[in-house]
Amino acid sequence: MEKQKIVVLTGAGISAESGIKTFRDSDGLWENHDVMEVASPEGWRKDRELVLEFYNQRRTQALATKPNPGHIGLAQLEPHYDVVIVTQNIDNLHEQAGSSNIIHLHGELNKVRSTVDPNLVYEWGDKPINIGDKCEKGSQLRPHIVWFGEAVPLMEKAVMEVVDADIFMVVGTSLLVYPAAGLLDYVEGHVPKYIIDPNMPDVRPRPNLHLIEEKGSVGVPALVEKLIAKASE
Repeated sequence: MEKQKIVVLTGAGISAESGIKTFRDSDGLWENHDVMEVASPEGWRKDRELVLEFYNQRRTQALATKPNPGHIGLAQLEPHYDVVIVTQNIDNLHEQAGSSNIIHLHGELNKVRSTVDPNLVYEWGDKPINIGDKCEKGSQLRPHIVWFGEAVPLMEKAVMEVVDADIFMVVGTSLLVYPAAGLLDYVEGHVPKYIIDPNMPDVRPRPNLHLIEEKGSVGVPALVEKLIAKASE
C-alpha cells in the first residue's frame, strides 16, 4: 500500500528548544544592531564584514546544538509515511535528527553562494566566511540565506508538496512570516491539519483543524505516536 504523505512546516520555535536564539527573543536586535542591518541586501551592501560576522557567530552557535524530541519525532515518521519537512529554519537540526526530505525555504547556514551567480552554491560546513573568500567566478561569497526583501526561490516547490498532502502539520511558527505562512491556505479542506505551538497563532477557522498548545518537544512526539499507530492499523 502506498504511504500517506505528511507535509510539516516548521519554524523558529522548534529550533529555539535546542538553544538556537530567535530574532524575536532579542527584540529583533543582534549586539545592538537592527536585524535589517545584518539580514538584508541593503545591510550587505553597507557593511559586508558585519553581515559575515553575524552569520559566522550563528554558525558557531548552531554547532553546539542538538536535535530535540520534536525534530526526532518527525524523523520517526519516515518508515510509516512519505514525509516532507518544509522549514523556515536555516540550521541542520532536522538533518541531524534523521529526516531525509527537507526544503529549506530561507536557506542553509552551512552553505555559501556566489554574489554574481545564485546557482553557484557550495557546502561550507562550520568554517567562518571571510572577506576575500570567492567563488570560481572570482566574486565574494555570501551566506546561502534568503534575506528580508529577497524572493523565496523554493516556495513554489513547497506549495506543490503541500497541495499533495494527506496530513499537514505546523510546528513552532507564528504563521506571521510570509510567504511561508500562506502554505496553510493551500491545504485541501478534507486534509487533517495540526498546529503545535505553546503560543497558538491566530488562524482563521477551517475544516479539520486541530490545535495542540504544547511545545514541539512535547506535542510532536505525542502526535507522532498516534500517527504511527494509525498507519499500522
